[in-house]
Amino acid sequence: MAWENPFKEMANSKPLFLTIYATVVIGIVFSSVYVFSAIYSSPNSTFSLSIAPSASSDEKAEPSVQASNFSHRQVDDVSIPVKPQLQRKLLKPIWEVPPAGSKMPDLETFKLSKELVQERVIDNIVIVTFGNYAFMDFILTWVKHLTDMGVENLLVGAMDTKLLEALYWKGVPAFDMGSHMSTVDVGWGSPTFHKMGREKVVLIDSILPYGFELLMCDTDMVWLKNPLPYIARFPEADVLTSTDQVVPTVTDDRLDLWQQVGAAYNIGIFHWRATESAKKLAREWKEMILADDKIWDQNGFNELVRRQLGPSVDDDSGLVYAYDGNLKLGLLPASIFCSGHTYFVQAMFQHLRLEAYAVHTTFQYAGTEGKRHRLREAMVFYDPPEYYNPPGGLLTFKPSIPKNLLLDGEHTIDTHFTLVNYQMKQIRTALAVASVLNRTLVMPPLWCRLDRLWFGHPGILPGSLTRPPFVCPLDHVFEINVMLKEMANEEFGPGINIREYSLFENPSMPQEVKESWLDVHLCQEGSPGCQVNSTSQSGALKLPKHSTEETLKTVFSKFKDVKVIQFSTMQDAFDRFTDKTREEQFRNRVKRYVGIWCCVENHTPGHIYYDMYWDEKPGWKAAPPNSTVDDHPPW
Repeated sequence: MAWENPFKEMANSKPLFLTIYATVVIGIVFSSVYVFSAIYSSPNSTFSLSIAPSASSDEKAEPSVQASNFSHRQVDDVSIPVKPQLQRKLLKPIWEVPPAGSKMPDLETFKLSKELVQERVIDNIVIVTFGNYAFMDFILTWVKHLTDMGVENLLVGAMDTKLLEALYWKGVPAFDMGSHMSTVDVGWGSPTFHKMGREKVVLIDSILPYGFELLMCDTDMVWLKNPLPYIARFPEADVLTSTDQVVPTVTDDRLDLWQQVGAAYNIGIFHWRATESAKKLAREWKEMILADDKIWDQNGFNELVRRQLGPSVDDDSGLVYAYDGNLKLGLLPASIFCSGHTYFVQAMFQHLRLEAYAVHTTFQYAGTEGKRHRLREAMVFYDPPEYYNPPGGLLTFKPSIPKNLLLDGEHTIDTHFTLVNYQMKQIRTALAVASVLNRTLVMPPLWCRLDRLWFGHPGILPGSLTRPPFVCPLDHVFEINVMLKEMANEEFGPGINIREYSLFENPSMPQEVKESWLDVHLCQEGSPGCQVNSTSQSGALKLPKHSTEETLKTVFSKFKDVKVIQFSTMQDAFDRFTDKTREEQFRNRVKRYVGIWCCVENHTPGHIYYDMYWDEKPGWKAAPPNSTVDDHPPW
């Protein structure tokens, strides 16, 4: 009864009580407004991703999905209390491009400083990579994977002004390393490559005194899952580093057992805390590599850290005392902080039913082009929309492999080469057809029975989780860097573009491309219904086997607007080029497309050359050169 008309009671009350009552009511109203605004204005709700103009509409749809996965993963890490990243709303959003018509600030603005780094720090940690303009697409891929997870505390070091400007206009936070480096690909192992390594060491030594934690990465790696909750599990670690370990030491997501890791510590992914021990290591490492330019940065790091190794810090964490006996070191598990071997060859994380955090494109054999192709095969590299819809259209085919070549018998050098050669012949035909039709060839998945390395081995590394036969990276057999480089038309004829086998499975593939499709079925010339331009009941185009260059040009001239042509098989699909000069140019080109298998144990040289035209050489056998005199490609 007393609450039937509270406002009437207020009116009949004394003025002082009226004032107090009004104050309480107003306070309740404002509190309610504040609570509801807080509920509906969480830090994540204000986060938006504005992709640079080169990104596709499909890519723009991804962040919300991946952000959802990110939130779910945070809940999965129940042992780690994740603090709300209240600083997020203070960060300038990544991918937010500068206003049209604005000018880029003076280079002095981008000079590395504590204040510049502080602008990107969340929970006292910043994730950093660096590179030159030649790695622009790698860097954008690196950034996008992190921002898709909702991770924004990142910075990119620009080693040349061209990259710095490009990143600025795409809304990517960057700083000037003052390296004045060439904008071209420097190549692994070159003097400039080693200079980049020294720049990394100087950078680490420069940032640690600011007092921030530093997760330093190479640009040729990709984040697949937010690593910060994992790193937070080891608050006592001064340094956490990835390794080149290829044999698992644990079967879960604990740190690798330091006592069992004999491979090099790989500095492509490592985390530093700004402790006195870590700063001391960074300082000595910098002094070492600056004093001797012949020391590779990674070798120097391994030499210092392994100067003293052991004992374990405790029974549970997996950390070990290293370097000066005070540094607490942890080895990131190679199963989920993957190398190019544990990810692309072994798929170790899948065998162990784990979720990979990162992949670093090591253990590959075709330079930067090979790294890019591996990431594309795994569908974790971001390309612009035109990559999926190249001029002239795409050519693909269904590879055919007899069961006995793939599964029967022991996995030996002979059975491996028999399997690869069978596929190689089909690919050679497909390259010829692609060349005639001026289409981009979608390479098929390549099956191998043996692994490839730089040294003699029994075919499959003992203790590894490689299970032959397996789909091996294209660079295990093909020289991707050669396939993609410019060659003189007079000697090698026109270039032949390629795409990865997983192209049509990639979510970024436009639907309009997949819907513009022509199936081609080969038939025996002279058989009923096997006529040029005839179609089957399913609507597939029939094409006589052993078609010539002129036949292909004539038949497919009517389908130039079709974006994808798929052959039912490439066996016996093409007979010959009409022009002998054109035939010779093609042969000169494609015989350089294949590389070596490595390596036979206890034999020098131990590698064996693949031969694109193995079938034209009676008695051809897979064997290493007899001597260094015979050690040359088969052309």
